[in-house]
Amino acid sequence: MTSPAANPVRPVASETVADLAALAEELRAANINPRTGLATDYLNHFNEAVMLLEMVPDMPECVEDFLSWRPLSYAEHFTASNFKARDLAIEAYNAADKRIRAEFDNITNAITAILIAVSDALRNAQQDTTRAKLAEQATGWVKPLVMQAGGVINGDGAADVEYIMTH
Repeated sequence: MTSPAANPVRPVASETVADLAALAEELRAANINPRTGLATDYLNHFNEAVMLLEMVPDMPECVEDFLSWRPLSYAEHFTASNFKARDLAIEAYNAADKRIRAEFDNITNAITAILIAVSDALRNAQQDTTRAKLAEQATGWVKPLVMQAGGVINGDGAADVEYIMTH
């Protein structure tokens, strides 16, 4: 991308201003940020895990539902989803500025690592009180990271600010 307003999907040199504006509108209509090339729909994957963890203290049997949660990459999530513009979401992600995508991937990889570690710990925990405490702690770790990932998607990330300032 040559500018924050540039199209994250196609090379700018081959596009007219009208084409770029139309593509930006297509991305916005699909809930894909045209500046970052990322879609908030991916965060639903993590929000589902958080929701299940939040239920564990009050309904210990929900731990089994959480344990069935599996990590998915960005592309895997959209490929498996009913998201109307899933191909566009994957294409935009692949074409996104590498610094923005790296920041986003670092955050989502951290979320995934936490959820996998918590899953392993919950499998080994024998008491509901231990499981409840683990679930509460994990929720406290993951929720801020999901919010941070949302900030990157919406263009509030450090890499996006740096990119905007240098171009």
